Amino acid sequence: MRLFIVSVLTVLLALIFPSAMPEVVRAFTKCREFFYKEQPPVIPGILDSRSLENNYKEICQKYRNVYRFATFYDTANRIPVFSAYKYTGQSTSWFRRPRIPWMVESQLDPPVDDMTVPYANQAISEDYFNSHERVNRGHLFPCSYAPDKLTAESTFTLTNIVPQKNSFNSGSWNRMENEIIETMNKYCYDDNDNNRVLAYMLTGAIPGDTKLNERVNIPSYMWMAFCCYNRTGNSWVSQAYWAKNVGEDINKGKTISKKSLQDLQEFLSQTWKKKVTLFNNNCTKKHTTH
Repeated sequence: MRLFIVSVLTVLLALIFPSAMPEVVRAFTKCREFFYKEQPPVIPGILDSRSLENNYKEICQKYRNVYRFATFYDTANRIPVFSAYKYTGQSTSWFRRPRIPWMVESQLDPPVDDMTVPYANQAISEDYFNSHERVNRGHLFPCSYAPDKLTAESTFTLTNIVPQKNSFNSGSWNRMENEIIETMNKYCYDDNDNNRVLAYMLTGAIPGDTKLNERVNIPSYMWMAFCCYNRTGNSWVSQAYWAKNVGEDINKGKTISKKSLQDLQEFLSQTWKKKVTLFNNNCTKKHTTH
């Protein structure tokens, strides 16, 4: 299986680089490394041992023969529920936003000859064109969080994207992403190697009441959380954020307040699904000597 990309150039790239091969899997076993304690979130009735709904798909995002992150995808709304990934620090020596075609997941829909024909189970780039909604393609796993060029490229799949209000994406959400980087670089380290930055991250979206071009759900809220080992406190700590996906005046410098993991889980339970657990043991386990 290879990623089919929405353009002629994409098809050529797919032939040149057949290693772009994410996988729709029955469980996140193959890419469990991206979850804290190798355990994905528990979302009762959706993602748990007795999952009841089948319009949700687990994707191990494989690019150039390496698993880069994981995504839980909602085919009914054609947006991801969340993407899970590890933050291991940034290398400013290489980073430049990739200029590559957007990719789609061929295992979610049968391949078609006309790449502008809408897929039944996922968004395509054309969904974002010719719309009166002022949205752009908002990453859940931000390309700027990637540790290397190839991982940054892997984030440019539409299964990692939601319609995000333009001014929100470039305004308070962008400032929050930068704030989190500073926090993680300062406090988050591998509990087996105190010289290596490491945080387990989840970024997700709550479906809203409107659709982009009558196909792709525009989220009402977006959220982000991380869990990491704080070497200073010799314990695992967490932090969370969420905000409405609405337009804003970027000149006013709106900010998104940091919250606790428990606050976020309570918010998700009230506005979306009850009894959501994002990190195993709520990321509270004390560090033990190995």
